Amino acid sequence: MTLRIGNASGFYGDRFDAMREMLTGGELDVLTGDYLAELTMLILGRDRLKDPGAGYARTFLRQLEECLGLARERGVRIVANAGGLNPAGLASRIRELADRIGLPVRVAHVEGDDLTSLHPGSLAAHAYLGGFGIATCLREGADVVVTGRVTDAALVTGPAAAHFGWGPTDYDRLAGAVVAGHVLECGTQATGGNYSFFQEGDVRRPGFPLAELHEDGTAVITKHPGTGGFVDVGTVTAQLLYETQGARYAGPDVTARLDTVRLTQDGPDRVRISGVHGEAPPPTLKVGLNRLGGFRNEVGFVLTGLDIEAKAALVREQMEPALAKAAEVRWDLVRTDRPDAGTEEAASALLRLVVRDANQEIVGRALSGAAVELALASYPGFHVLAPPGKGSPYGVFEDVYVPHGAVDHVAVLNDGQRIPVAPARETAVLDDPPTPPLPEPLPEGPTRRAPLGLIAGARSGDKGGNANIGVWARTDEAWRWLAHTLTVDRLRELLPETAELPITRHDLPQLRALNFVVEGILGEGVAAQHRFDPQAKALGEWLRSRHLDIPEGLL
Repeated sequence: MTLRIGNASGFYGDRFDAMREMLTGGELDVLTGDYLAELTMLILGRDRLKDPGAGYARTFLRQLEECLGLARERGVRIVANAGGLNPAGLASRIRELADRIGLPVRVAHVEGDDLTSLHPGSLAAHAYLGGFGIATCLREGADVVVTGRVTDAALVTGPAAAHFGWGPTDYDRLAGAVVAGHVLECGTQATGGNYSFFQEGDVRRPGFPLAELHEDGTAVITKHPGTGGFVDVGTVTAQLLYETQGARYAGPDVTARLDTVRLTQDGPDRVRISGVHGEAPPPTLKVGLNRLGGFRNEVGFVLTGLDIEAKAALVREQMEPALAKAAEVRWDLVRTDRPDAGTEEAASALLRLVVRDANQEIVGRALSGAAVELALASYPGFHVLAPPGKGSPYGVFEDVYVPHGAVDHVAVLNDGQRIPVAPARETAVLDDPPTPPLPEPLPEGPTRRAPLGLIAGARSGDKGGNANIGVWARTDEAWRWLAHTLTVDRLRELLPETAELPITRHDLPQLRALNFVVEGILGEGVAAQHRFDPQAKALGEWLRSRHLDIPEGLL
């Protein structure tokens, strides 16, 4: 008995027609959509400040206007976290939609994640719930289930638990569903999108992924026939490493052991996931806190031609009086210029100024006025990318933890009946497992200076102010070299921005992978826009572009 679960959204703003594509492209039992991220919760929080009835992903409702009838016709149930900060409000709107188009649709939602009232000063504080609230809604006959903040994988574990009758202590089965859910959650990242070796397939319009789940917790990751992109062990490995940390991948229902995952190619565009071991979840739930951190402004000064360093020094000195009161000032000189360039743009560098302060006036008119007044009084060729603005608010994300019993996890059915969802029966303190043995190093031999990316893939992402970089080898021989070469110290050398930051390396031999967690590189999180790449999306690709002495036999 197979349960086919598809994904139609990896973030708020993903491809709008993906829902229709997934419903018409092949067989499905459940269609999921992940609309929430740390930044999205802040955006929805600001929406709710303007309109108390807002706070959910509006595009999901528009998608249902086109596709709700199609889902009912094909017997596909829909599960999405598009409820955001207001799942009850979204459920009500979906019922209004169903009534308007004359469809008998049972809509349920999940509550209990909102802990904002317990955290004064936060714009939104939401606990990451598990999948058993979703499972309760589905067991009670819901056709559509919307949630607020649940773990991304809960969108898969909930339907799987409902379909197969899993209980809270079926840890291996639940862990298998968590791994499948983690692969699906970011949509086309599992089918060739954002993939290091993207040139190995046609990824101009990758299809969205689906998982064929089995009662024992195993799964096959695939996609609808005829859709773009591709699914292989590499694309699935890349997504498994995305935004994870150590071998223990903790959630509210189960802790999945990523060091037990086995991936095997099961045919074209089919990867089998097996062997996943699960353990009791940790005793606490993660709560994501979003708050307004203050105001920021940015100016991009364009420096062209000769004397780039001297031009940068001049404008920095001229701006100093206007920046004296700012709480945080950051200058970055990006040398994109080339000597004797054939175009003006290729001859230009960018000097980026970012200013933050709790007072909007300090980063607003005072900064903007000072920058504009230099138009005829600074370095030759002075101009900026865009006129500086008045300063915009930025957010700060942090996480705290509460006991399982601190939330009132409730499934709310179509008729208003409220069914409490019990917290985890068993918990276990989350410790790092013993470091696994590494393979024998390669024998000494001739090497050649070359980019790491010729023999290894990488994917990176953000978790609050931290970034992770997952790196995997494509062959056993490359893994023998990578495991002994890419140490924490070597990573610091290759990525100088990480040199002063705490870094932890986690080894995952069954995936031929290393996962590095770099603490603090993103400051206060994506909404604070701390660095050029605020979500660390390209950190792994920077690493792959760096040169090392690589054994010639691997190249």
